[in-house]
Amino acid sequence: MNTNEKKRVVIVVMTGNMLLDFAGPSDVFTNANNCLQAVSAAKGYEVLIATPTTDRTLRTETGVEIRCPYHAMEIALPIDTLIIAGNDFREAATVALEDFYHWLGQINAVNTRRIASICGGAFALAKAGLLEGKRATTHWDLSEKLKKEYPSVQVNANHFFTNDGNVYTSAGVSSGIDLSLAMIEEDFGKDIAIRVARKLVFYLSRPGFQAQFGNLLPVYEDENIAGKTQSWLRDHLHESLEVGRIAGKMNMSTRNFTRVFHRETGMPPAKFVEKLRVEAARKFLEDTDIPLERIAEQCGMGNLVSMRRIFLRHLSVTPSNYRHTFRTALKDAGMEDLLIN
Repeated sequence: MNTNEKKRVVIVVMTGNMLLDFAGPSDVFTNANNCLQAVSAAKGYEVLIATPTTDRTLRTETGVEIRCPYHAMEIALPIDTLIIAGNDFREAATVALEDFYHWLGQINAVNTRRIASICGGAFALAKAGLLEGKRATTHWDLSEKLKKEYPSVQVNANHFFTNDGNVYTSAGVSSGIDLSLAMIEEDFGKDIAIRVARKLVFYLSRPGFQAQFGNLLPVYEDENIAGKTQSWLRDHLHESLEVGRIAGKMNMSTRNFTRVFHRETGMPPAKFVEKLRVEAARKFLEDTDIPLERIAEQCGMGNLVSMRRIFLRHLSVTPSNYRHTFRTALKDAGMEDLLIN
């Protein structure tokens, strides 16, 4: 590593995304420069913010319009780290982004040391062929869409970020900060990464878990067998729900019900029921002070030991840690009077 030259980080900001998708990583790399200077270390990073269109104008969903100093196609290669932040899923954007995708298609391991995406940026990398056969993640709400549109991509929706070779992908919004801190640690060591994390009042590694907390189950159409059964199942989670009993409610044999259910949902009925139970327990943990043992009973998980094991399997976090993380923010801050009953 040549410590006498700044590493060029190019963040391409896709239209319509959240500001934090690109502002977070930009702040991380910029603050890394300050931390490196403080210890008389390497020069750090040259951070360039660019648009994917030649007008250099970013119009965000927040109503803020930003004029960037560059557009991606005018930035000369090689690049040390290229980050695609967010994406524009509007049909109207397809034509406007043709030149950008042509440019992105020329990016490779020879001219760019690291290629990365934040949130929906994974779709841009996939469209350019950069995720072919690779492991990747994206925002949990987009994971099924990524799997469907790019079946060759090995999508893992649980991780905050992941890498496969020189290609790095991260989940939504704040996970771009996680990824950027990991890159700084990779480049300049853990001490510098910790200094940056402290300045940003952010975890270098989030405590207790490294998983997104999206819905465990997608929204099913009414005609899907899961859509037909889940309302009844939610009302009976506290009861024993053997497959035969559920099949009987559908007037189907156990064997045929199991076959149809797996075909239409991609999972066996027992796994579906377990995920429903976790979703119900999450709601209790987020919104109530009901004791954990009682939640386990109401959601059909038996006891606290069993619920803990199930939570670790699906969310990589214990029920108590989940409650602590997602409990009402106002209550945790001692501002209960502001809560609306």
